[in-house]
Amino acid sequence: MKTVVVTGDSGALGSAIVDRLLEEGYKVVGLSRRTTDEVKERINKYNQQYVHVNFDLSKAEEVKELYLKVLKKEGPIYGLVNNAAFAYDDIVTNADYKELEKMFRINVFSPIMLTKYVIRDMLLNEVKGSLVHISSVSAHTGYKGLSMYAATKGALESFSRTVAREWGAKGIRSNCVAPGFMETPMSASLSEDEKDRIYRRTSLKRPTEVKDVAEVVVFLLSEKSASITGTTIHVDCGTI
Repeated sequence: MKTVVVTGDSGALGSAIVDRLLEEGYKVVGLSRRTTDEVKERINKYNQQYVHVNFDLSKAEEVKELYLKVLKKEGPIYGLVNNAAFAYDDIVTNADYKELEKMFRINVFSPIMLTKYVIRDMLLNEVKGSLVHISSVSAHTGYKGLSMYAATKGALESFSRTVAREWGAKGIRSNCVAPGFMETPMSASLSEDEKDRIYRRTSLKRPTEVKDVAEVVVFLLSEKSASITGTTIHVDCGTI
């Protein structure tokens, strides 16, 4: 049974990704700050196939200890999904350093540190694994108030592309998935008018389905995508 680490497993997209991976027979180690009722139900249903760990990804300096004390014991690790994200929305002239730092810690620093230790685990165990990083449509299309958030996702995509180049010879792949706007708690603060204007910019004139993003993540973790690395797949209803 292949082990995959998924961050943000208590959120809408993270839950969908974890559920699909469990259905496909993977062992999943989920990381998030909360143990929700949904997480508890998943633990009871899947027993040892699903392990949840409470971890605050804003504490990137503690990822090493997390790996040594928890993740390493659950391995060998085959896959990593850097899904967790914190959205600090505002125009740059209002930038708050503490909020900005928190966002970069969660969206960039922790994914980099997790990738570091997961790749080391793959090398140690001679695993040809797959890394999937969740980016955002905002890294490619401008939205007012999302310049700083987009910067974190752009950094993640650049990181992933070069990781693919660095470790491809060892059979380790790295890709990104860039979802469009989804109906999740992260977008709940948007008004109906704001949502309507966003969806009108897509070819399909609707929000991106969470389940569709999860399916692409599972595909990139599987052997079906064995020749795909260093790229970003857009799942955004054709944002224009």
